[in-house]
Amino acid sequence: MDSNVVGYSLQYASIIIEAALVVYIVASRGLKRASEVALYLLSLLVADSLRAFILLKYGLTSQQYFYVYWSTDFLLVISAFLLVCSFFRRACRYEEKTWRLVRLLLVFVFLLVVGISGLSISRNQNDLFTYFTVEFNQNLYFTCLVLNTLLYLLLQQIESADDQLGLLVCGVGIQFAGPAASLALLHLTAGERFAQSLAHLTIPLCTLGMLLVWAYAITRIKERAIQVSGCKTPVLAEVTAD
Repeated sequence: MDSNVVGYSLQYASIIIEAALVVYIVASRGLKRASEVALYLLSLLVADSLRAFILLKYGLTSQQYFYVYWSTDFLLVISAFLLVCSFFRRACRYEEKTWRLVRLLLVFVFLLVVGISGLSISRNQNDLFTYFTVEFNQNLYFTCLVLNTLLYLLLQQIESADDQLGLLVCGVGIQFAGPAASLALLHLTAGERFAQSLAHLTIPLCTLGMLLVWAYAITRIKERAIQVSGCKTPVLAEVTAD
């Protein structure tokens, strides 16, 4: 089967699941608890829908699709960074000292990525959009992957009772890890066709995997997480007191 057909099928399946999850969160009145998840899903939905529309109208190799793709990719990496930051805040809910340190680290890391990406402007002044946006997106993308891994390790250290958060973090790891490996392969092979085809399949497949994990976490784990938190109230009170 043509890899393009498979890639488009995965993309359309992701759009359907994204829309369904946003509707479910709003309808189940879970927006307050999962607002950061809903915002990221909405960003994915907008980006995927707009890309699909431009792709059908202008084609994969068109200039319109190129600019729309990287513009929406900028929206997604910013949303992903904010999502990871919100997960850190949720994980450190009962650890204010830890959160203050983490918050400073997150701000420093973001400014560092902006500074490193800004160096591309001095080297390539002919097309600032292409060089700065592409480099910034890739740098922040890999940064989010590293931060999400650190967040997973943090959850293991503090023994968080928030089962839903653990699955949400694992889902983000699925989305980031596969495409990161594909992009690394593209750089190593200088953009060979096999690497491009693999990336074209891996990125939507990993996004779909994340959405399936999130769907389970949002629809099945929410009540159990509340019950576990209720059972752990004395423990959480001791941690807060410490």
